[in-house]
Amino acid sequence: MSNSDQIKTSKLSGKKSSFVPIAIIGLMFFIFGFVSWVNSILIPYFKIACELSNFESYLVAFAFYIAYFIMAVPSSFVLDRYGFKKGMMFGFFIMAAGAFLFVPAALSRAYPLFLTGLFLIGTGLALLQSAANPYITIIGPIKRAAQRISMMGICNKIAGILAPLIFAAVVLKISDNELFKSLDSGMLSEIDKNNILNSLIRRVILPYSILGTFLTIVGVFIYYSPLPEINTESSNKEEDCPDETKKTSVFQFPYLVLGALAIFFHVGSQIIAIDTIINYAKSMGLTILEAKVFPSYTLMATMCGYFIGVICIPRFINQRKALLLCTLLGMFLSIGVLISHGQVVIFGHHTDISIWFLTALGLPNSLIYAGIWPLSIRGLGKFTKIGSSIMIMGLCGNAITPLIYGRLADISNVHSAYIILIPCYLYLIFFASYGYKIKSWAPKKTQLVEELL
Repeated sequence: MSNSDQIKTSKLSGKKSSFVPIAIIGLMFFIFGFVSWVNSILIPYFKIACELSNFESYLVAFAFYIAYFIMAVPSSFVLDRYGFKKGMMFGFFIMAAGAFLFVPAALSRAYPLFLTGLFLIGTGLALLQSAANPYITIIGPIKRAAQRISMMGICNKIAGILAPLIFAAVVLKISDNELFKSLDSGMLSEIDKNNILNSLIRRVILPYSILGTFLTIVGVFIYYSPLPEINTESSNKEEDCPDETKKTSVFQFPYLVLGALAIFFHVGSQIIAIDTIINYAKSMGLTILEAKVFPSYTLMATMCGYFIGVICIPRFINQRKALLLCTLLGMFLSIGVLISHGQVVIFGHHTDISIWFLTALGLPNSLIYAGIWPLSIRGLGKFTKIGSSIMIMGLCGNAITPLIYGRLADISNVHSAYIILIPCYLYLIFFASYGYKIKSWAPKKTQLVEELL
């Protein structure tokens, strides 16, 4: 066999060998999406069933995502000790425990117990994402990382589209509109009201029992799957940074720290666009049964963005320029949410036009995450796992920004509270245009990134 034939055979076997790991990670991202985006309907559902304020209802997102901040660094140590496969198995088992905790929480209508279950699910996800994100980023050429992450995003958002619809189909009934009206009327006795609320909250027992069982099975499957371990130290070194081996701390990579902040602001703006939209639609007179589809609209817009990313990156536009373009579009749409007014009928919904600007945020948000990751963890070498954990800590933006939004909504109204989107996109524009370039905390040593990114 000639040298050229050997090279072709090697490339072909490389593509085949990477297909199975990518498919397995794709399944994982589907599961991530399903258990994460169901929160968009859990928030208004718990708000009714547990009699919560706006601020209290967004503790759902806080409890779920604050686990990323608390558990991300411990997750890196788990992965270092046990490896990717066993660490992923542990992650699924922890998520299953959180899902099963919904059973006693529902039986007692104990909101703090629900939040504990959500924290456990978030803990498992923190461990899984600490493994999955660097895995998919460096399993192939770094210049195509955004393309692979976009593929994972498609899996994630398909699940996100389905999750609130499936959950609503299982726990909500057509007759619930009258039930909710009777609860809002204030005419029910305390005993009758508690009986209705107890019955309402116990509807989550069956779906979360099934989810817990499924997560346990997936954990066992991952452990026995052909998913290979990867050597992040050798797979993710900066070729143009000869002093990489001299670095003694992960914090000597400024673009990593700035990237983690970018993740914080990105996921914060994304969660606002998805988890608040049902309540925003309800403020326009829609019932929860009609409003339940709006998170899916936002996620469909995100899906469109992912498909654009898969097709265009890096063939027509590199991932850095795509990131900058998306952050600018996100700012434009955020301003549209705040200043646009007027009644429209779209997809049969009679709403204010501002909600469609909010829905459209799904489009630019799709490629922001995919753009931030490869720019932030490039060249970390032996620091890749801990660097990935720091990036995962940035996901606590999902926990913090909904609480700020909820407090602003309680103080003013659910529309004005979207002002929180503006500082998020301002920082993202900074990172996409300049922050990713910074390789040293000393300004005079700032270097440009290779344009192949």
